[in-house]
Amino acid sequence: MTGYKFTNNWFDSTARGPWEQLFTKIRPAKVIEVGSYEGASACYLIEKLGANAPLEIHCVDTWSGGVEHQSAGVDMASVETRFRENTALAISRVSNPVALHIHKGASSDQLVKLLAGGHRGSFDFVYVDGSHQAADVLADAVLAFMLAKPGAMLVFDDYLWAENLPYGRDPLRCPKPAIDAFINLNFRKLNILSAPLYQIYVQKISD
Repeated sequence: MTGYKFTNNWFDSTARGPWEQLFTKIRPAKVIEVGSYEGASACYLIEKLGANAPLEIHCVDTWSGGVEHQSAGVDMASVETRFRENTALAISRVSNPVALHIHKGASSDQLVKLLAGGHRGSFDFVYVDGSHQAADVLADAVLAFMLAKPGAMLVFDDYLWAENLPYGRDPLRCPKPAIDAFINLNFRKLNILSAPLYQIYVQKISD
């Protein structure tokens, strides 16, 4: 993905390979991602999907960073600027129209607004990669499930991510317990798909 301003290769190292295979089988037209950072995943989706058909993509982020970004002193204002520049470049590179909707704010607020605004059951691809705090991940999963249509793909990032804290790993400060709880509680409404363990891929089969 040349020409973009990315300061890390997280997306390329964890998601690009499986997504290349995934998008040979599905062609979502309405996408939402929770957690956009510099736009690596959004730019991939715009270029990959916008090359073949019109695309509607919704990006939700606070651009204030999680606790791990704040403790590391990441300049989140610059991260947001790079996101906007990168996605604008991606849109300029595809021949089909791309409707990019940026929802700046807490995902718990923004996803509820989308539900209230008539988007319930309308998304066919959902990517959850926002806060890594377990309670936040569970809330994102529940709301994202409501926004997804039956047959939609839901992808959860950072399944095995955990902070190395002075007192050890904290189950409340990593996504895995929340993702496991969501899948267990909705087990009859989901198909779990084979994928690398760092990400979890599920398909919604019913409301």
